Amino acid sequence: MSRPRIVVVGAGFGGVHTLRHLERRIPTGAADIALVAPHDYMLYSPLLPQVASGLLTPQSVAMSVHRLTRDTRLIPGHAVGVDTADRTVVVRRPTGELAPVPYDRLVLAPGGLTRGFDIPGLTEHAYGAKTLAEAVLLRDHVLAQLELANDSRDPVEREERCRFIVVGGGYTGVETAASLMRLTEEAARRYPELRSVIRWHLVDIAPKVLPELGDRLGRRALDMLRSMGIEVKLKVSVREVTADKVVLTDGRALPCRTLIWTAGVAPSPLMETLGKPTQRGRLEVDSDLRVPGLPEVFAVGDAAAVPNLSHPESPYCPPTAQYASRQAATAAENVCSSILGRPMREFRHRDMGLVVDLSGKDALARVLQFELTGLPALAVTRGYHVAAVPSAPARARIMANWAIRAATGGEVSRLGFADDGRPASFVANEDVHYLDTESAGREGARLRENLRERYGED
Repeated sequence: MSRPRIVVVGAGFGGVHTLRHLERRIPTGAADIALVAPHDYMLYSPLLPQVASGLLTPQSVAMSVHRLTRDTRLIPGHAVGVDTADRTVVVRRPTGELAPVPYDRLVLAPGGLTRGFDIPGLTEHAYGAKTLAEAVLLRDHVLAQLELANDSRDPVEREERCRFIVVGGGYTGVETAASLMRLTEEAARRYPELRSVIRWHLVDIAPKVLPELGDRLGRRALDMLRSMGIEVKLKVSVREVTADKVVLTDGRALPCRTLIWTAGVAPSPLMETLGKPTQRGRLEVDSDLRVPGLPEVFAVGDAAAVPNLSHPESPYCPPTAQYASRQAATAAENVCSSILGRPMREFRHRDMGLVVDLSGKDALARVLQFELTGLPALAVTRGYHVAAVPSAPARARIMANWAIRAATGGEVSRLGFADDGRPASFVANEDVHYLDTESAGREGARLRENLRERYGED
């Protein structure tokens, strides 16, 4: 009997944790385990705002897949289609070529993309904060604006370059605004004339920030942001973006050259290509994480609509790293059970809470029924992140970075990534052409025929 071929799509929390659980359950060499991902690292995205502010180095949050796994084979590229009839994933390699990857069991964990809207000028002028490249570029851009403002004698240009607007009052938006505001405070020590000009804004169409924290902590977060000097405007969004201006839906036109977009995540378009039911782009799965009608296909993480059995008041699990990591363990167990003919296990998980690091000594945490602020919240927040990072070298780097910053202060020098002055569009991944199930089948058949002609039967 040939070894079962297990393919995992995505190197995020769901994908990498699934691989690690599979490797623990499957004896070495008993299965062919492969990962399809565009990069060879897992990104610990909850700490990206601290990379953007320079508190952490990029290497601290990018963990090598080769170090995290033992027997997994990496297939570089984007999964752009799934031929469910022939059990093949169609992968677009970095070279642009398409390649078929056959599977016996498939785990889909492609994550999501920054959700954009049809707002004039948004994709041309806004900066994202979801990827490692975006975080590093954003830091360079913010520091460059202060350098250019300091060198200008034009008060209009100074105002444009010293105003920063973050859109999105969720976890990423709040932490990004707080972390980068601290960065500009540090940088402004070099430019005393700019201290009275620098302005930070946080806007969101929702009526409150961080609704996941609950009403009391949400109000506390709002008070803390405002006390830091961040102007928070709720029930407002963006109407138009230009190179030097942001127009809000309340009619205000703010001179600004930095709009940071963190307003939500859209599931990977890959999930729509299977021809199965979705919920707002998230692929519907059963409680055992299998796709209905496709017993050999599983889905976890941001792009999967997983029934929330532990919280019936919310029909689907929230798309968070906490849930993706726990779903991975169930998915790995059920992949093995499906091969061995054992019963499937339902996914159940009780929400452990949420932690928010507002940089400096400010933090908020909701742990089970306990609500924390100040230093206790900071200790819980950083302790949680250290425990959640699955790599010992990464944990060491993160703690060392925090210790160095506490002992010596921060660095505010640029690295040169923003020298061309143009943002890397946060919707760039949408340029990837995804194949529907029928197209994937045709493309997969063509690629397999080419391989047979070149190498003979496999």
